[in-house]
Amino acid sequence: MDLKRWLHRWAVALLMLIGLGFSPLAAPAGAALPPGNAVKDPAAILRNALPIQQKDLEEIQHRLESTSDDLRAKRWSALVNTVRRSQTLLSSRSEAILASLPAEQQNQGSALLEDLSAQMQVLAESSESSDRDRFLADRRTALSTIGELEALMVGEFPFTIPSEFDNLPRLLGRATVEIETSQGTLIAIADGYNAPLTAGAFIDLVQKGFYDGLPFTRAEDFYVLQTGDPKGPESGYIDPKTKVERKVPLEIMVPGEPLPFYNETFEDLGRFEATPVLPFATLGTMGWAHSDEALDDGSSQFFFFLYEAELTPAGLNLVDGRYGAFGYVVDGFDVLEELGINDGIVRARVIEGADNLKPHA
Repeated sequence: MDLKRWLHRWAVALLMLIGLGFSPLAAPAGAALPPGNAVKDPAAILRNALPIQQKDLEEIQHRLESTSDDLRAKRWSALVNTVRRSQTLLSSRSEAILASLPAEQQNQGSALLEDLSAQMQVLAESSESSDRDRFLADRRTALSTIGELEALMVGEFPFTIPSEFDNLPRLLGRATVEIETSQGTLIAIADGYNAPLTAGAFIDLVQKGFYDGLPFTRAEDFYVLQTGDPKGPESGYIDPKTKVERKVPLEIMVPGEPLPFYNETFEDLGRFEATPVLPFATLGTMGWAHSDEALDDGSSQFFFFLYEAELTPAGLNLVDGRYGAFGYVVDGFDVLEELGINDGIVRARVIEGADNLKPHA
């Protein structure tokens, strides 16, 4: 990217940040990333966002994820040591990990632990061969199995949603959505563990076929791609029973908090250094749009965050804490990068997790 183009993009981003006539996501139609190397892999973000407490398995996961630094620097000896130590930890703590699972999940968990043990041996061999591509593929397989194990550990829904929102749909878990667009198909995961009302509204509208045939109404090639504005004069979803627009509050979960913050930005809270559990830190982060005038008037419009490293350095994210993320694209990134203002959603459907959607409290 040439300097002139970069400076133009950065200037636009700063204008968005200070609100000089370039609202990121106007609908009737951020805050900070973690210090250091922010996690940018949607699969890793989703693993880290699970409401579980199993330190041994999480430590193995984080050790494997941390090998990216050694891999970039070609520190193969350090990388091999990390994998071997992770193997040892898995071997010594497998019984404790299995005991962390609910009784009804232990047979499946035992099989996954056996798979993981074999995968870790394969990973050790690929690390010792200093084969980058093979190592990445083997690590992806092991981390996927870890994610499956961690998903089995989630018990009852982790918090009570405030009663003032009892009439809104909620996603009490996760759901996978296939979004067919004019350029191809995206696969996304909506995370109800950390954004139950936002993810619930989205999945509810997907189930209703609301997004089918809608165009992308805003496309900034380095910032956002927005859709969900229905045909006609309305700017959101009109509940057929009440005949009024259904509104969804701003909803942001912060690590260590018992439940999300509702209708408060990080600026309102004075949490300028905070990082949400679901950060805008990767291409295809899905966010819920609201107007400039209110935080609780989002209804149906959502956007894909078009991550660009130059505009999203660690410690300076312009969207976190101002808008609520509720999920991530996990497949179809090449399609996402091709989409623009002349494209649209052909059809969206839930392919997994539909039973986690509840119409109200």
